[in-house]
Amino acid sequence: MGSRHHARERALQILFQYDIHGRPGLWLDRFWIENEATDEVKAFAERLVAGVLEKKKELDALIGKYATNWKVSRMPIVDRNILRAGVYELLWMDDVPAKVTVNEAIELAKSFGDDEASKFVNGILDQVLGKELTLAAKRAEAAGVKVVGGKGVKG
Repeated sequence: MGSRHHARERALQILFQYDIHGRPGLWLDRFWIENEATDEVKAFAERLVAGVLEKKKELDALIGKYATNWKVSRMPIVDRNILRAGVYELLWMDDVPAKVTVNEAIELAKSFGDDEASKFVNGILDQVLGKELTLAAKRAEAAGVKVVGGKGVKG
């Protein structure tokens, strides 16, 4: 298991706890004591968690836009936090390729969600990636197209 995959798992577990507790506290310190991680894993997990918490309202609005007949608040906690982290990565983590983000989110949903979670997560992230104008570069990268001088070049 790669360090970023491990970090995403830890980030999901922390985001889950935030949904329950609402704020940091002793539970967060205990989490890192009970779940040892390398500095690299901890740094990526904390970067992801901080970003999701900072952009939570925007993330939930965007997820809600593409989650037909679903309110984000009514989604299973695991699913909504996988989606929040995935959408955050797509929009604000330029160093992470879109394919990696989507594949990692699907794997997390398979590991932590119910039988339908991976399909649900894939469907929402696919729509966000395919329809959000700000993701044109990541969309092109995912399709194997390089953007050169404003034009797409297969490569």
